Amino acid sequence: MLKYVLKRILIFIPTLLVISIFLFSLSNLAPGDPVELRLSGGLASGSGQLADQLAGDKAYVDLQKKMGLHLPNFYFKIATKAYPDTLHQIPKRNERNNLEQLISQYGNWNEIYDYYNSIKNLEYSLFAVKDELYKNDIREIRESCVALYRLYEDEKITDAINKITELTSHNNWLEKDSVLSFSTIVKNSFSLKENYQLVKQNQTKFLNKIPKVIWFGKNNQYHRWLFGEAPWIGKGEEGQSKGFLRLDFGYSYLDGRPVSSIILDAVRWTVIINFITIILAYLISIPIGVITAIKKGQMFDKITTTILFMLYSLPSFWVATILIMFLTTDEYGMNFFPTYGLGNLESFWDLSYHLILPIFCLVYGSFAFISRQMRGSILDVIKQDYIRTAQAKGLKQKVIIWKHAFRNSLIPIITMFANLLPWMISGSVIVEIIFSIPGMGQASYTSVIARNYPVLFSIVMFSAILTIVGILLADIIYALVDPRIKFDKK
Repeated sequence: MLKYVLKRILIFIPTLLVISIFLFSLSNLAPGDPVELRLSGGLASGSGQLADQLAGDKAYVDLQKKMGLHLPNFYFKIATKAYPDTLHQIPKRNERNNLEQLISQYGNWNEIYDYYNSIKNLEYSLFAVKDELYKNDIREIRESCVALYRLYEDEKITDAINKITELTSHNNWLEKDSVLSFSTIVKNSFSLKENYQLVKQNQTKFLNKIPKVIWFGKNNQYHRWLFGEAPWIGKGEEGQSKGFLRLDFGYSYLDGRPVSSIILDAVRWTVIINFITIILAYLISIPIGVITAIKKGQMFDKITTTILFMLYSLPSFWVATILIMFLTTDEYGMNFFPTYGLGNLESFWDLSYHLILPIFCLVYGSFAFISRQMRGSILDVIKQDYIRTAQAKGLKQKVIIWKHAFRNSLIPIITMFANLLPWMISGSVIVEIIFSIPGMGQASYTSVIARNYPVLFSIVMFSAILTIVGILLADIIYALVDPRIKFDKK
């Protein structure tokens, strides 16, 4: 058995690494920018002044570095010869994605980068104009510049650039030598047009057909998240992050709180609720399954099965809503339970009073599944020869069922045990949100909505670890319950 356990543990290591890589890669596919989300309502939006725009850009870059998002994603990247080694240094995610599209179309990074800089130069030169007479034209030019950061189709880019040059030329801004800002805008607009023409003229599309592997080394986001060894989210001057493997999960993107603190605050309520739910579900479902197996085909079996499957078919969010409507408000005259929350956390009875409805919503649906598993397993076991032998010896039915048949029918129940550990901490998103319980389900949902990847990664990784541990424990319990099961032999 020990040899089998050690072999399984060795298999767990590459399995968890693959899961972590897959999980981390999802953050790059998810829409939105965590840095912009964190800066929302701050300097990132700007107010029409160059100083504010530069301050917003600086705030973005500083926060991006603080969050560790200025680094490449992984140790290496499989790309093409046209792909530059430094594209990850472009701060904003939407601009970086747009440059990737241009690279895939034209393949000449140097010209594309000059074109990108010319957009920046033109955008910044617009802030120097104070003349209210031209504010509408300046606004339209600025909108076109912002649009160019996300445009990669030639026709749309050409239309935007032509609009810019038309606005700068029909006002004869170049002739206003006394006003340096106007002439600078005109020169930058023509430079933008010229640089885009160079992008199209000096195409090197063939470079996109030549594969290339770009090696970034250990200084990447994945390595920092998993192994640490570098300043991480929210740390700043406070020290070095130890990484996920050393139980340092980083800091939240939203408020800078340690992820470990967020998880500890949430997991205790989820564990309490799910532990009670599991105990109730098994204590009620297993006897029901055994009794319905003994009374197979009788009225009790038919009525019980019908009721359990009716409960199983009711969605938990609907049941939770109905319970809140009819049992927690004065509108229907049955204000028996609190509507939401956990009440006074220092009072055991008040806390228990608040948890009755959430636990009921979690437990009722499991009755049918667990009891049917137990029923089917008992029916298979009582057909075995050793059960017939026990009956022939004249043993009481209660002894035959609970002493001989019950133990050997636990295999399906033990199989379900592998899912219990991750379920213990994953929580129920719907029930926790409806009843305003600050558990892991609500924390997971909030992290997904807010793109709070450090919290989300930690929760999913813990679920993966507990799933693997649960499978191993189930295998060990198999051998303890049924001596015929041996893992040391083929």
